[in-house]
Amino acid sequence: MKTLTDPHGRSFSYLRLSITDICNYRCKYCLPDGYQKTGNTQFLNADEIENLVAGLAGLGLWKVRLTGGEPTVRKDFAEIAARVSSIPGIRRLATTTNGYRLAENAPLWRKAGISAINVSVDSLNRQNFADITGHDHLHKVLDGIKAAQDAGFEKIKVNTVLLRDVNDHELDAFLEWIRNEDISIRFIELMETGSNKEYFQRHHIRGQEIQARLHAMGWLEQAREEGAGPAQEFSHADYRGQIGIIAPYSKDFCNTCNRLRVTAIGDLRLCLFGNGGHSLRYLLQHRNQRDELQATIAGLLVQKAPTHLLHFHQTGTTPHLAALGG
Repeated sequence: MKTLTDPHGRSFSYLRLSITDICNYRCKYCLPDGYQKTGNTQFLNADEIENLVAGLAGLGLWKVRLTGGEPTVRKDFAEIAARVSSIPGIRRLATTTNGYRLAENAPLWRKAGISAINVSVDSLNRQNFADITGHDHLHKVLDGIKAAQDAGFEKIKVNTVLLRDVNDHELDAFLEWIRNEDISIRFIELMETGSNKEYFQRHHIRGQEIQARLHAMGWLEQAREEGAGPAQEFSHADYRGQIGIIAPYSKDFCNTCNRLRVTAIGDLRLCLFGNGGHSLRYLLQHRNQRDELQATIAGLLVQKAPTHLLHFHQTGTTPHLAALGG
């Protein structure tokens, strides 16, 4: 089988596919003023998505994550999930959501073929959650996580963006939550984007600070699983749950990159913080374009840079993470 590789020895088995850049939350680090419609909002339809994923599956890609914006705002979200999960070669379908529709839809989405789900929870304090997201939805989101557990999702992860002087004091509360819960919490280092530079300067906290605190409490680093994302996993004998640290400012972070990103309008982005994308949409209209699609993607990977340039405050053309699914 053909495979996807770049000039730096990395292979790509994982697609992060944004299906919309619309989000109904107003997180202060991402969309503090809420979603603002800009440019083309003719998002990829289900047929185009199926053609894209089928072409990539023919190149050895086997894991897909549906992202946004908030992917579940699409009325055809379950249909898209069902079609992607049924493509030969796709072994795992995941999604990332803010969880506002999860409680009532968890069984439907599990039946559609989604086996892994990440839910954003940036605080376990009701008022703090509302201040960060713009919505008093903490109870609703936690109910959704319980519904996902009951629906039989294989992997349930919680995404928590680390924010200095906002939620970094809640580490003990998060740890206590997972003492008896089979949940993996992802502490994600705040990343600078084109629109959050001042917020980033005030609230950025290095992932290594949390790692050091975990080490001091006896948490141990775990080996990476096949197809895993960028998180460094930690486990502890006294806790049922796990911790993951995503630290894009750490040394050699990009060495294990295994992800392709495609935007909601069909642009291949070689890096979350790269300069622009490459439109694939004209190659997604018919199944008989698959060979050309595969050759185009393989050719574009030759241009992939060895690393992002976040350390130099070069954030590329990503205005905010909702534009590309994080």
